[in-house]
Amino acid sequence: MGHVARKRFGQHFLADGAVIDAIVAAIDPRPGEVLVEIGPGLGAMTGPLLARCERLTVIELDRDLAARLRRDARLDVIEADVLTVDFAALSQQLGQKLRVVGNLPYNISTPILFHLLGAADRVLDQTFMLQKEVVERMAASPGSKDYGRLSVMLQWRYDIESLLDVPPEAFEPPPRVDSAVVRMQPPPRTDAVDATLLGELVTVAFSQRRKLLRHTLGRWLESRGCAAGFDLQRRAEEVPVAQYLALAAACGAPK
Repeated sequence: MGHVARKRFGQHFLADGAVIDAIVAAIDPRPGEVLVEIGPGLGAMTGPLLARCERLTVIELDRDLAARLRRDARLDVIEADVLTVDFAALSQQLGQKLRVVGNLPYNISTPILFHLLGAADRVLDQTFMLQKEVVERMAASPGSKDYGRLSVMLQWRYDIESLLDVPPEAFEPPPRVDSAVVRMQPPPRTDAVDATLLGELVTVAFSQRRKLLRHTLGRWLESRGCAAGFDLQRRAEEVPVAQYLALAAACGAPK
């Protein structure tokens, strides 16, 4: 295609037609929906998505690729670092909740997921290609080695489903890791948990995974005057998401 993948942008272009078809089928875009594609690259998914939804907003940092994408009048191109894009404001501007899709740059995939977390109320669903290891962490259950801060923070706001595994040879150039496609759907929010407080709490809890929580989270809770009857004789990975949410709610409640 005359474009050399740029390592600094984490570019690995999806090139397997069967995989592309499977992802687009899983997304199942419809006319009238507001789709936003992160990192469209050479447009491997962009064309098939447009064939179904007729119009698409794309976010592309690479100026050469952004210029190429602008040739298609059906595309609204945002040339920017995705971490600077206000998705909640974009949803308001477009007048609907967003369906966000993309083959995320693996070198910044976790920051992108946390960035989008703040706009979860304005999103219908997210379908992403990610490093398989990251997807496993996102969907991990308590007690497993993959369960951690990422698991808790994302499962707080999304139902997470791993859809399919993708081998390195489906990309050009091939990454050195296996990949997977994940669907993230935000159910109606029923809690009043403060995101900043929860994030701080969970970060402290997982700061020393091998230690009992009384050595880490216990001190944090004591400094805030918040015990809330929480069992600290456990390690962070043994605590279900719901219990972290209940603790954050108790710590954030007026004293």
